[in-house]
Amino acid sequence: MSSESLVVYVNGEYVPREQARISIFDVGFLRGDAVFDTTSAWNGRIFKLFAHLERLELSLRAARIQCPLPPKALADVIVETTRRCGLRNAYIQTIVTRGEPPFGVRDLTQCRPGLFVFAIPYAYILGPDRIRTGGRAMIASIRALPVQCLDPKIKSLSRQHFDLAVLQGKSAGADVSLMLDLDGHVTEGPGFNVFVVKNGVMFSPPEGILVGITRQTVFELAAEHGLPAREASLTAYDLYAADEVFLTSTAGGIMPLVEIDGRAIGDGKPGPIFQRVHDQYWALRESGRDGTPVFLDTA
Repeated sequence: MSSESLVVYVNGEYVPREQARISIFDVGFLRGDAVFDTTSAWNGRIFKLFAHLERLELSLRAARIQCPLPPKALADVIVETTRRCGLRNAYIQTIVTRGEPPFGVRDLTQCRPGLFVFAIPYAYILGPDRIRTGGRAMIASIRALPVQCLDPKIKSLSRQHFDLAVLQGKSAGADVSLMLDLDGHVTEGPGFNVFVVKNGVMFSPPEGILVGITRQTVFELAAEHGLPAREASLTAYDLYAADEVFLTSTAGGIMPLVEIDGRAIGDGKPGPIFQRVHDQYWALRESGRDGTPVFLDTA
């Protein structure tokens, strides 16, 4: 698909991608003062759309930003943007910025929030080949932001620490970077949550993370299919000593790691727990359950 055929929702209008603009005076551009959420469509259905909208609303509330549209109207915009792009499998992002204050005014309470929605072809953190063979990760020296500074539960555009971690990992030849907090506990990675498998039990960090919708889906699938899963504080040692490690994200679903910091995880291949969860997750996506239809033929 040509990027020129894509449509973007910009502050009340649907415009061609090349005409989408944001003011240089929007605080979201100037200081990353904005929140966002990422959804995805598969086979013409947007997965858990209203769970994503609830998370966006909580981010907005915590950041003291007012969304220009109520949840139902925003849901309609997300569906319509995806429909106009003609995408059945899509990566969809909704961004609400602090907005632009009156010219010459520095009072943030006078900003008028901005709203932007775009859809592009479905994107992966680890591509299908890497999901089959397993990815390589490194633990970045860049630490996760303390919750006392900016709680990761707020899905904020202030993400330079993530970008620096990504660049550090790429320069070391890793596919992805993992992050620790200031006390050395595992948190998350740029755009994904982390699960460790040990002795048949799945563990995921409880704090210092974005509460991922895909992560939550794994816990739901585990309960449905009788797989032990719980939250637990983890360190780098727990990653190295794990039988399996996998990542969860809207961008790619369930993704295995087979190496961290040069150490093979388990037998160095994607493990059986990962495979079960991966298959259950994509069976759920293929079924259309928890999906909001984009096109009439999927309604």
